[in-house]
Amino acid sequence: MAWLILILAGAFEIGWAVGLKWTDGFTRPLPTILTALSMIVSLGLLGLGLRDLPLGTAYAVWTGVGTVGTAILGIWLFGDAATPLFHLLDEVTLNFALCALRNRCQAFKLCIVFSPALAREQRLRLL
Repeated sequence: MAWLILILAGAFEIGWAVGLKWTDGFTRPLPTILTALSMIVSLGLLGLGLRDLPLGTAYAVWTGVGTVGTAILGIWLFGDAATPLFHLLDEVTLNFALCALRNRCQAFKLCIVFSPALAREQRLRLL
């Protein structure tokens, strides 16, 4: 149940991130109110999820869901940069690597090898 709550918290994080764009600098009342409510719900659900999940893992998953979801909606709704696949895969592998590191999983080394965001020297040093 904690994982479901955490994923839902990530969905509300996506909601407030996208909502920030629609507030037009907090000049539009309805999007501003909905964005603020989404922030409160997102943090509240994250707090509930933290009752049963380790902090590092929960935070990595929460931000990962928010980051990937916001990037997808930014591309879809606002026409953000058209090189999404590279960036989304990179975000996913980095967030997976953080979770794997947190859990001391051997998959962390695999994520470092395939993550384009990590410099070559950094990848070799970590391996």
